[in-house]
Amino acid sequence: MENCSKVKEFILVGLTDSSELQVPLFIIFTIIYFITLVGNLGLVFLISWDSYLHTPMYFFLSNLSLADIGYSSAITPKVMAGFLPGDKTISYGGCATQMYFFVYFATVESYLLAAMAYDHQVAVCKPLHYTTTMTSSVCTCLAIGCYICGFLNSSIHTGNTFSLQFCSSNVIHHFFCDIPPLLALSSSVTYINELVVSFAVVFHSSFSLFFILKSYFLIFIAILKMRSSEGRQKAFSTCTSHLTAVSIFYGTVIFMYLQPSSKHSMDTDKVASVFYAMVIPMLNPLVYSLRNKEVSSAFRKIVSKTKSSLGIFYS
Repeated sequence: MENCSKVKEFILVGLTDSSELQVPLFIIFTIIYFITLVGNLGLVFLISWDSYLHTPMYFFLSNLSLADIGYSSAITPKVMAGFLPGDKTISYGGCATQMYFFVYFATVESYLLAAMAYDHQVAVCKPLHYTTTMTSSVCTCLAIGCYICGFLNSSIHTGNTFSLQFCSSNVIHHFFCDIPPLLALSSSVTYINELVVSFAVVFHSSFSLFFILKSYFLIFIAILKMRSSEGRQKAFSTCTSHLTAVSIFYGTVIFMYLQPSSKHSMDTDKVASVFYAMVIPMLNPLVYSLRNKEVSSAFRKIVSKTKSSLGIFYS
């Protein structure tokens, strides 16, 4: 270790070595990233434009969309560049920055999902007290708390990982600077670092999951007490979308980070990483908007207004 020469850049192996798949994958991930940006930015714009959507639920949705844009943008552009010839390197500082923002926005998303679950709980269990419970100050404090947790978690993971020595190799067997492949690459003893990662993941995941499960337990009891079948169906419909997003997000995170490095299969990790780094940010606006009548109504209103404006302009 005394003769260790500090690594100045890393080489990202990418998703595949097959030259035949480079162009198709580049096109696929370009489309995914385009849909992610358009879908999430469009949702944020609709929520800010339509005053009818200025409610706690859509406040958290807009923040969720911003988090999706954040951690998808931290990963996807570099993945797309990796399909181009001679562009598989990333600087030491760039690698640390990529990891920091990815973990930051992913953590923010996990806590926003918990805040949204609490919002659903209040709406279903205490509808008469909803406006007095979910005030603008409460929503703002919850959102700020999500961003603070993201800052703390990303700082711990980035500092923990980049305190290690990297000398024997600089080839990362992944398509971005994720924690498990970097721990596997390090020349240092990583046992303590793995414990820190596992503890942080368990703490943050269990903390947010506790509130999600508690909220849905109370929601389930409230739904059972409802006499109206229409009310039950509406509540179940709202919960299904949110629970789908929660299951996919937490399932992949737990699968990725709660395994010892000796049991990690990099190929399997890559597939799981594609889901939570690129597919989930694309699906979230579709899940939360296309099946939502209020968002669809706002979209129709803005389309109608745009047509009217264009008609006046051309006339």
